[in-house]
Amino acid sequence: MSLVSIVIPYYKKKNYINKTIKSVLNQSYKKIEIIIVYDDDDKEELYLLKKNFKKINKIKIIVNKKNLGAGLSRNSGIENSKGKYIAFLDADDLWKKNKLRNQINFMKKRKALISHTSYDSLNIRGKVIGKRTARNFYHVNDLLKSCDIGLSTVIIDKKIYGYDCNFSNLKTKEDFVFWLKILKKGYFIYGLDQNLASWKKTENSLSSSFIQKLADGYKVYFKHMRFNFLKSFIYLIYLSLNFIKKDFLRWN
Repeated sequence: MSLVSIVIPYYKKKNYINKTIKSVLNQSYKKIEIIIVYDDDDKEELYLLKKNFKKINKIKIIVNKKNLGAGLSRNSGIENSKGKYIAFLDADDLWKKNKLRNQINFMKKRKALISHTSYDSLNIRGKVIGKRTARNFYHVNDLLKSCDIGLSTVIIDKKIYGYDCNFSNLKTKEDFVFWLKILKKGYFIYGLDQNLASWKKTENSLSSSFIQKLADGYKVYFKHMRFNFLKSFIYLIYLSLNFIKKDFLRWN
């Protein structure tokens, strides 16, 4: 059984982190380490976090010297991990009991270096409003118009990670950039159509989140994909329409 390292960036999630960690500790796949990357400047919250989890040997807390954002915090977590596999989880998302076991078995059978799964989509009141279905991505063009990969469902083989294949420093869409980098390097992203996680919108207003995602979405195409202005703008329209559609459902 291979060790799985679970990387969890933490920023102002004290109301959610206990349930998230519980969903990890309840996994049927037991060979795990949990790496919480503390990216907050609240010392009291850090004290409570350490106090709550100090008796759990599987948990390691890394404290950033300054706020790095979720993407760079994940990079730090990966670089401090020991596992063959890296599983990503946000501090307010939840996993189903057999998530790791089913997905690791799926990856071994497919000889996959990265996979994602289907997941529940919840609105801000916690109501299930739909299921996001995982599918396979074989080429960059398959993913350009919409980032249809739930970050908290993704597992990678650690050897896929490197200086030219990692999370960016964008405030949003940092995962989108990573998936595109992986596809550009010729790896396939395999989708396991089993509903093994739950995603919930918990912070930021629709307007502020949307503005930030517009800005970062443009950077994805113009800076990271090196598209010209017009091509970047066209793809940004596609991305924005998909975001509006998804986010509207989550708030209703």
